[in-house]
Amino acid sequence: MITNTLFEYHLSEMETPFSGWDFSYITTTERTISEPLTWSYRSQVLTRFRESKSVLDMGTGGGEFLETLQPFPEKLSATEGYAIAKERLEPLGVNVYGFEEDSRLPFDDLSFSLVMNKHESYSPHELRRILTDNGVFITQQVGGKDMSELNRKLGAPVDSPFEHWSLTYAVDELEGVGFKIIDAKEEFPYTRFYRDGLYQIHKEIIEKGYIDFPSHRFFLRAITL
Repeated sequence: MITNTLFEYHLSEMETPFSGWDFSYITTTERTISEPLTWSYRSQVLTRFRESKSVLDMGTGGGEFLETLQPFPEKLSATEGYAIAKERLEPLGVNVYGFEEDSRLPFDDLSFSLVMNKHESYSPHELRRILTDNGVFITQQVGGKDMSELNRKLGAPVDSPFEHWSLTYAVDELEGVGFKIIDAKEEFPYTRFYRDGLYQIHKEIIEKGYIDFPSHRFFLRAITL
């Protein structure tokens, strides 16, 4: 049975320093597991990354993922506010830029033949501006209905200002500025919290040994026309 002491211990762990997008501290402890998606973001970007001479990785986090894609193309840039991204990537020849608004990226027109984006916001108009003709945009996004069941269980507001954010909405936006959609998928994989998870919902976890909450992910690949 879960005790208050154990729950308080997990709360104290929230003070553990964290930066970038390396979630191994959580995933390797098996406190949660997530249902795998039917697509692989890495596989989708890797071949095109190898074939491209000018690439932008939007929202590179700590640069952990981008670092694994070596060897790098002739021109490789990344956007991110984390200092750790600069520390990891700039010695490898990657230009790391910070920026304040999606609608004003620090790049010239037609700068990139490939733009990669995992879980980062973007402006369709800016994407079209910085991509070359026949340039490729690949993104995996967190949908607006992500973890809404968790909010419901915790008594938090279920309605989100981003509830509209879905594959259909993203496709319409990109097509509206001159992209052609090549591939698109949307799924609602579960995230399972185990017995050592959230104390507020411990009764259900104790009864079943776990609790599932649907996530919301979508992927699309588009080219400029």
